[in-house]
Amino acid sequence: MSGLREEARAWLSQALDGPFADIRGIADLSSEYDRRKQWELALGEAGLGAVGWPVEHGGRGATIAEQVAVAEEYARLHAPPRIAHVGVELAGPTIIAFGTEAQKAKFLPGIVSGRELWAQGYSEPNAGSDLANVRTKARLEGDRWIIDGQKIWTSLGMIADWAFVVARSEEGSRGPKGLVYLLVPLDQPGIVRRPIRQMTGEAEFAELFFDGAVTDADNIVGAPGQGWQIAMATLGFERGVSTVVQQMHFANELAALIRLARANGADRDPSLRRRIADAWIGLEVMRHGLVRTLSDEATEELGEEALTSKLYWSRWHRDLGDLAMDVQGLAGEVAEGEHYRFNQLTHMHLASRADTIYAGSSQIQRNLIAERGLGLPREPRGEL
Repeated sequence: MSGLREEARAWLSQALDGPFADIRGIADLSSEYDRRKQWELALGEAGLGAVGWPVEHGGRGATIAEQVAVAEEYARLHAPPRIAHVGVELAGPTIIAFGTEAQKAKFLPGIVSGRELWAQGYSEPNAGSDLANVRTKARLEGDRWIIDGQKIWTSLGMIADWAFVVARSEEGSRGPKGLVYLLVPLDQPGIVRRPIRQMTGEAEFAELFFDGAVTDADNIVGAPGQGWQIAMATLGFERGVSTVVQQMHFANELAALIRLARANGADRDPSLRRRIADAWIGLEVMRHGLVRTLSDEATEELGEEALTSKLYWSRWHRDLGDLAMDVQGLAGEVAEGEHYRFNQLTHMHLASRADTIYAGSSQIQRNLIAERGLGLPREPRGEL
């Protein structure tokens, strides 16, 4: 066992058995925000907030194998999903790769310490998986950018301090051209946040309305017109080591489902036994695919095989949600408590309905596989 794995296991065990036992095992992203913020600060203080970041930026310079080890321990010990994920896994790596030295000095310490939370300002009512259709506008006036428009499905948008926002800065531009990638403070008069209530009862997402919102002129990553390239690079980071934690949570969910099947006798149903076996096999395939994707540490770029991962895991998890309901039977349809919360497996089933849509719908992923992975000709698109 590596030294960093041992360190992470020891610290996480002590923290989750002790001062943070109350948030151990929480599965959602929209509860106990105050305690979750304290958790992020504690991770930062322990040096476990961003182990894969370079040492000069507050990280540990961990290898891919070490990052995987820490992620496995985090999930194995049922630590809560991180509300700093967007900053640590997306905003931070993007700023490290493309930001100026001044931007690194300004933003990275707040992210790695857990003091500042981030949100992703990509999707819009008419630009979800088709990100190139964004209509939020940004114009440079003097020493600041003025932003007008709307973003939707913004994860943790109600509590984030900053967001990276893709907007159209070139009048009359279309598609991926003429975009800008801005770092925007969310606590300002020009921004209204509205929570989006999900069918799980949570409000993990928010709508953001920009009406004359501002950010400093130097809070642009890259140059005007390079927003698309920077945004795609950010999505590349999302397909990296951060998916290890996701797969470990999948393993925890499958283990809980198997325990229930043994307890309520569902494991004696031949059809359910076969589907449980198929789910286990699928998870193993997923794990080996991830190892293959991350095996080349000599490059920061993900290989073409990474294009298939989103399509695969989203369908697998959706099917696991269906299986969870069949294993539970009628008991899975009963909500309890003051706020009518469902149990973990039912919650997983409801949340998994969105897996094939967010972070690139399955239809968009198939296009990416065809065009970027297989080199097939791009389908002609008519005028909008």
